[in-house]
Amino acid sequence: MPNKFTASESQLKPDPRYQDLVVSKFINCIMYDGKKATAQKVVYDAFDMIQNRLDKEKPETLPKTAIELFQKALENVRPSVEVRSKRVGGANYQVPMQLNKRRAQSLTFRWIIEAVREEKGKPVALRLAKELYDAAKGEGKAVTTRENTHRMADANKAFAHFAW
Repeated sequence: MPNKFTASESQLKPDPRYQDLVVSKFINCIMYDGKKATAQKVVYDAFDMIQNRLDKEKPETLPKTAIELFQKALENVRPSVEVRSKRVGGANYQVPMQLNKRRAQSLTFRWIIEAVREEKGKPVALRLAKELYDAAKGEGKAVTTRENTHRMADANKAFAHFAW
């Protein structure tokens, strides 16, 4: 039986600065038109801005390094359920379903990148740094998207028995 996914997961190399596979995957998701160096510059500049802000403000609730803050931001944005449309007997139902780790991570990246790209007028690295910082605090557009998704799943949990 053929594999459902490509071999991209096994071919993914850690990023050069932090040796982290998740950061490498995030850089690949930020990338436009195969311009990986530009995407790396955007992400690393955002991490540098976050580190400068952490060094200045020294908040007690947030981690001390930019990479730890990035991981906390991903944790705060990561959804556990989503609603999927299911047609049963001529009616469409929004059925809440559990997410696997791969889908949850891709939604997390997508929501953060969408929030960054929606806002205009500032450099991308600055917008990314702001969104990640806000997400680590439990605020921001990406966290709001997650809360709305969870709220929809909770409102439609009466249809959970259709998830087969």
